Amino acid sequence: MNDLGFRHVFEPGSRAGAPPLLLLHGTGGTEHDLLPLGRALSPGSALLSPLGKVSEHGAARFFARLAEGVFDPMEVADRTHELADFVAAASARYGLDATKLVAIGFSNGANIAGVLLQIRPIVLGHAVLFRPMVIVDRAPAPESLRGKRVFMANGSGDPIVPADHPRRLAAHLRAGGAEVSTHVTTGGHNISRDDIVAAQRWFAAAS
Repeated sequence: MNDLGFRHVFEPGSRAGAPPLLLLHGTGGTEHDLLPLGRALSPGSALLSPLGKVSEHGAARFFARLAEGVFDPMEVADRTHELADFVAAASARYGLDATKLVAIGFSNGANIAGVLLQIRPIVLGHAVLFRPMVIVDRAPAPESLRGKRVFMANGSGDPIVPADHPRRLAAHLRAGGAEVSTHVTTGGHNISRDDIVAAQRWFAAAS
């Protein structure tokens, strides 16, 4: 679908009580990439998966980068609010409960999910962030993330995410009131089987 501001895929849920998922791909991904991951993490959940609107030499992203790890704060904020408006409109159209909506993001998708939590937390309930880094280097408003659960998975051998970023991002989110669980593997920037199993445990603990 191309309306609501983003090309996207929506799959209705098939299991009562399963939380709806917002799937946010990494650089060069598509709106179809994380559908299998969403089904594996929370079988029967409704799936909402938009395509990033920024092109980096033909590779889709949710916000631009000036260089590796360098971003324009105003562009990031504008793109984040644009995505938040889409999520709010899509939640209304498809009957998704924003208080239960779980963002599942990888790399650039994890990064914009993290920024959503920091500057537009009302559109999300919880989040699973695979290989996130610090984009907005400040804590969200106090208590704005109260009741929200966040799972972060990073690799100790990741050549893209600076080593101190997972700790700093977790601290920012906790300062806003989020309950943050962290998982570190010895891998690099790709999602591993170990990451998926750990995220499945996180989902099971909430059910």
